Amino acid sequence: MTASAEIHLLIVDDDARIRELLRKFLVRHGFLVSAARDAAHARRLLAGLDFDMIVLDVMMPGEDGISLTRALRPTIATPILLLTARGETSDRIAGLEAGADDYLPKPFEPKELLLRINAILRRMPPEQQAADLPKVLHLGPLRYDVGRGELWAGEDRVRLTATEAQLMRIFAAHPGEVITRTRLVEELGRDDGQAQERAVDVQITRLRRKLEADPKQPRYLQTVRGAGYMLAPD
Repeated sequence: MTASAEIHLLIVDDDARIRELLRKFLVRHGFLVSAARDAAHARRLLAGLDFDMIVLDVMMPGEDGISLTRALRPTIATPILLLTARGETSDRIAGLEAGADDYLPKPFEPKELLLRINAILRRMPPEQQAADLPKVLHLGPLRYDVGRGELWAGEDRVRLTATEAQLMRIFAAHPGEVITRTRLVEELGRDDGQAQERAVDVQITRLRRKLEADPKQPRYLQTVRGAGYMLAPD
């Protein structure tokens, strides 16, 4: 897939060689690419430019990628893809809990990086709306605009990451219907496997923090034991 030149990526990696290789590869595939050598450099670029995605190395001197992700999340919803040399599932989960949308273990093939980037950026396919499917779902004090894919609390829009927004689109298209973890993995464009299912669980936990008065006892985004998850609007 060739990207539009309007899509602006920020690559953050302290290794100059890798940084330049990624920049050249992604530019060749149609992206506009800026590069930062560390977290401080990335912050300066983010202060002056808008990006469609951040590709962020975890292992950097000073502020690492997970800490930067955690610091950025309260103010921006830009998708973040973490590059990690750590293969342990716990480290990858830590990145997702910090607010990353996906992770890619090193070493990786550039083509796989391209596929991951496109999977995150790709908009969910238009859902076929049934005639009786409401255009706005009410979740207590929140409302979800199905057509626009926006979550609102009164007059304030609730920031959703790219993955959280995709999850809401999936659930809102099927209110009251149980959706399996396997199906969520597939619709999010992830690879199969228990690790990816656990990653989806982390994303569900994060989304619940924005939907629920008590995320530990969810009223709206429910777990159906042995089956999956279900959105149960008012």
